[in-house]
This record gives sequence, structure tokens and C-alpha cells, in this order.
Amino acid sequence: MKVAILAGGVGTRLAEETEVKPKPMVEIGGKPILWHIMQHYAWYGFTEFAIALGYKGDYIKKYLVDYCSLNHNLTVHLGNGKIDLHTSDGISPDWTVHAIDTGQATNTGGRIKRLAPWLQGGTFMLTWGDGVSDVDLVKLLEFHRSHGKLATVTAVRPTARFGRLEIRGHEVVQFTEKPQLGEGWINGAFFVLEPGIFDYIEGDEMQWEREPMERLAKDGQLMAYLHEGFWQCMDTLRDKKLLNDLWERGDAPWKIWG
Repeated sequence: MKVAILAGGVGTRLAEETEVKPKPMVEIGGKPILWHIMQHYAWYGFTEFAIALGYKGDYIKKYLVDYCSLNHNLTVHLGNGKIDLHTSDGISPDWTVHAIDTGQATNTGGRIKRLAPWLQGGTFMLTWGDGVSDVDLVKLLEFHRSHGKLATVTAVRPTARFGRLEIRGHEVVQFTEKPQLGEGWINGAFFVLEPGIFDYIEGDEMQWEREPMERLAKDGQLMAYLHEGFWQCMDTLRDKKLLNDLWERGDAPWKIWG
């Protein structure tokens, strides 16, 4: 099964980083968040990716092209230009990655539509290039296949940014430091989709999270997989610091691979 990753946005709230690189290339623990996302899928056996490029897409292409040489020991034959790769750490991801230019100004729905030729063959997965989670992708897929609808979205309840107060009159009767939200599920991405969803996307200007998802819901074709575990997007420098702190402490919930 193929995995689509949207990696074409500008990431304006991470401007200090994204002036020079696309958002999916902002690093956690010395590796782009895109790498962390792909490692998550690969752990569950999903190793063919179609990445929708846009803003500074050449940066991602260069990273993919240089990945092998930068992560292996090398023997370089200067006479003929031949390069022999030697695995340095016993890890050599057997992934197939299609890096597809989907346009600078294309919206999320349009990017998905443009990936259609690379996602042929039935059911596929989709996520954004800026969020990590410990969602069980096998259970997610099983849930999707159980209901027979066109689309499944992973619903999450993220940790609140500030401490939560429960107040009666003026008395604080309970305080919880940065709790998981007690109510209200949000779109956590990590979709499983059928090819029929392409019929809901009309063109480059269409935002996936608006008309297509709204119409799928109206038609009874959108189901939610409820994920109670870890989920975190990287929208701001504060989010980046949080994720890096978790990684450096050895307490990154999304690191499920060995």
C-alpha cells in the first residue's frame, strides 16, 4: 500500500526555519520531521511513498538524492566516478520514494489530486509532513476496511497548551496542568482513503479539509478512527522545542521503530 505525504506548504509560523527550508525538513533530533513520519509508516511495512512537493521542493529532492551517500561509508573511484556504498550502522531503509512537484500555490486538495497517477492500485494512506503520532497503522487500516466507506480520518484530542481550571463561582475546584482536551476531537490526519475520493476534488485551488471532507461527511463516506494516544503537529517553534526535548530525553512516544 502506498503512502501520500503532503509536503508543499510554506509554514509561515515557523518562519525562522522555513525561510531556508520547507517545513517537513525542520529537524527533530538531527533528522527532518519527514524522516520521522516515514520511519513510522515503514515500521508497519508501508515503504512506498508519494511526496507532494511545493514550496522549496528542491530541498527535499536533494535530501532524498543525497540520503544514501550522507548516511553510508563511501568508496569513491575518482577515475571513473563510481561510488561504492558501505552501510555504516546496519540500517539501510528499503523505501521507494516518488518526489512529485505539485505546484507552488496548489492547495491541499489539489496536491492530493495531482498525486493520483502515483497512487494507482486501490486503497492508500495520506498524512501531512508536519505531524508525528504513535497511532497503530495496522489497526487504523483494519478499522477502515471494516466499514467500507471511502475515507477514514484519525481523530485526536491533543494536549492543551495551558493548564485547565475547573471553577465553581470563584473557587478553583480542580487544576490539571496541560491536560489532554476532555472534549472535542480534531482532524489528526493519518487518513486511509479509497480512489473514489479523487472525484470529490475539482482542482488545484480546493482545500482538502473544506469542500471534499465536508462533502464526504455529508454523503456518509467519512469515518473517524479515534486515537487516544500521542499526537503532535509542528506548527511553531514552541512545538519544535517540545518535540526535540522529548527526543533528547529518550521519551519520544512516536519512536516505535527499533
